[in-house]
Amino acid sequence: MKKWLPLIVIGILVFYAYSSGKGFYNSTIKLNEDIEESLGNVQTAYQRRGDLIGNLVKTVQGAADFEKSTLTAVINARAKATQTTINAGDLTPEKIAQFQEAQSGLTGALSKLLVSVERYPDLKANQNFLKLQDELTSTENQILTARTRFNEKVKPYNNHIKSFPNNLFAGFFGFEGKAYFKADTDKQKATDVNFDFR
Repeated sequence: MKKWLPLIVIGILVFYAYSSGKGFYNSTIKLNEDIEESLGNVQTAYQRRGDLIGNLVKTVQGAADFEKSTLTAVINARAKATQTTINAGDLTPEKIAQFQEAQSGLTGALSKLLVSVERYPDLKANQNFLKLQDELTSTENQILTARTRFNEKVKPYNNHIKSFPNNLFAGFFGFEGKAYFKADTDKQKATDVNFDFR
């Protein structure tokens, strides 16, 4: 019996390692799929915004004297934002930052466009423009919600692969942590509100 004891112990250890590895791998795959689905929702929301902006630009172009440079900036920012893609298998902080930077550029150009519209009463009264503006506001809320839900999916995945002994399995299987979407740094500054009642 003593001569079989080492083989039994080794067999138990191998079975334990196999069971643990299999459980870890399958759990990680499920968590990763949740992240991929959530990222798809983020990209869909951004795509909707890009499509709406295309329609908005066409509507604004109808105002013949509208500033061409403002429209050009929006068109260029939209092109850059749609060309910058992100892959669920490569969610590094650098890739997320690059994606966010392209989207922020579009947000900034769009804000300038909407401010410029204030000087065009005919355009402000255009029903198509007003409808597109409402849809853009709704889409921005969808983007915020999708990004928040994405971050909610990333957290359990990161916790799962970074805790011990899962981090050993993560290294063995090649799973890496995923980056979160973060607020734009220029939007983190406090807004200066000044009421002048004179």
